[in-house]
Amino acid sequence: MEEKEYMQRAIELAKLGAGFVNPNPMVGAVIVKNEKIIGEGYHKKYGELHAERNALRDCSESPEGATMYVTLEPCCHYGKTLPCTEAIIESGITRVVIGTLDVNPVVAGKGANILMEYGIKVEVGLLEKECKKLNRVFNKYMSTKLPYVVMKYAMTADGKIATTTGESKWITGDEARENVHRLRKNLSGIMVGVSTVILDNPSLDCRLDELSINPVRIICDSYLRTPLDSNLVKTAGKIPTIIATSSENKKKVAEYEKLGCTVVKIGKTENGIDLNELMVEMGKQGIDSILLEGGGTLNYSALESKIVDEIHIHMAPKIFGGSSKSPVEGLGISDINKAIKLNPISTSWAGEDLIIENEVIY
Repeated sequence: MEEKEYMQRAIELAKLGAGFVNPNPMVGAVIVKNEKIIGEGYHKKYGELHAERNALRDCSESPEGATMYVTLEPCCHYGKTLPCTEAIIESGITRVVIGTLDVNPVVAGKGANILMEYGIKVEVGLLEKECKKLNRVFNKYMSTKLPYVVMKYAMTADGKIATTTGESKWITGDEARENVHRLRKNLSGIMVGVSTVILDNPSLDCRLDELSINPVRIICDSYLRTPLDSNLVKTAGKIPTIIATSSENKKKVAEYEKLGCTVVKIGKTENGIDLNELMVEMGKQGIDSILLEGGGTLNYSALESKIVDEIHIHMAPKIFGGSSKSPVEGLGISDINKAIKLNPISTSWAGEDLIIENEVIY
């Protein structure tokens, strides 16, 4: 195998931690000796051993003189686990190939430097672009303390999210909807507007498997119109549910809190609650990523507020026609040169539906 293949294997291992390690990064490690993989590991769960230590525990023979390929710079500080640099030094590994350096200021180059101080050869940048993409959520949150926001919507080939009568279940097929549940599993929070709650009465949980962790549910509700008998409120005692509001109605707030909801007071703008202020508050609460499954109005406000990092478009091979709802509404733009631009980063098929993942360019 070539070196890139070892790092690619480490990346695939790292992805196995998706949805379980937040707000830590996903990390994979592969140990190679005499051109043979002797140990593999990844960060499995927040608070548990990191990828490097798991790979060392997995070794089929002594790692002395071996090379470790790791997607992210090894940690060098004491946190919930011991520093990985210590384990690497003690193991006798003589070379470490790092995909990308850690943006965490506690690490940020220090881990690599410590290894070099102990005579270990360190190389940085193998499949760096892929390793950075792996942890784009962690990188943004660590750098800004703001959540990484992924907007997702399902639409027809003519850009509609509902029929002329408002029917929207289901535009896409089973495989595309399963992909949505994977997103819910991988991200810390899921956000909708109150109109979606009133119209669809969603549960916003993750139904992939029994190990899936449900995201924190966030409702943007300026005037506290969320029905007390909605699925989200009724299950707030089991799944963390936040209502972000500008309302001063203390009696209504008390009703939601009694049912297990957390009510957060957020300032108001012309388009509803201040989404930038809300992102700061969610970041303070440790929510490092949010899946935005809003309707056209909330989607427009989110883009106008520049909080969206990615847009995932699930497009079904169907046409509704008419003047029914579109994924992004609001005031829209009058000058074509001022359009919000997208950089497509991947396309894939889920059954007969096309999924296009885009980076938002502001």
